[in-house]
Amino acid sequence: MIPLTHELLQLLHIGRAAMEQALGLTPSHWQVDEFYQKEIDDAMVNFWLPKTLANPNAFKWYTDWEIVLKSTNTAIGGMGFNGEPNEHSEAEVGYMIEKGHQNKGFATEALQLLINWAFTDNRVKSVIVHTYQDNLPSTRILVKCGFEEVKKDEEGLMTFQLIHPKSIIV
Repeated sequence: MIPLTHELLQLLHIGRAAMEQALGLTPSHWQVDEFYQKEIDDAMVNFWLPKTLANPNAFKWYTDWEIVLKSTNTAIGGMGFNGEPNEHSEAEVGYMIEKGHQNKGFATEALQLLINWAFTDNRVKSVIVHTYQDNLPSTRILVKCGFEEVKKDEEGLMTFQLIHPKSIIV
């Protein structure tokens, strides 16, 4: 996984090929649902670029972490936080895997890596993820990683939480 600096995000905003070339990655041929592409475009303009510029020393909390498949040196997805831990010591994560690489365990492995990184920060007591109840692959990933459902709203948006083992009071 590679957390993209502000400069790499700028290249990605120009085009995926420019960013991949700068990282020495094999060019990918992403296939992303329109819904997720709109989310990515919105995150780029309204979150990643302005937040990484404003928070250069904490950019890893505000950027896209590219998921790279080692065997092909190809980017196959992205994952990241919704900023630094909130007032409840929660770090919120979101993720997306390119269509051709879904259901192969890559998101599970990447999420575990990101969780482990987040828990190295003493401010993080739990990690949360939001997903819709009809997104069964995402739910499976979260359960595999040890998350538990803690809330569901009337529109079917579920919140899952993983509490840091050192935060559990017995």
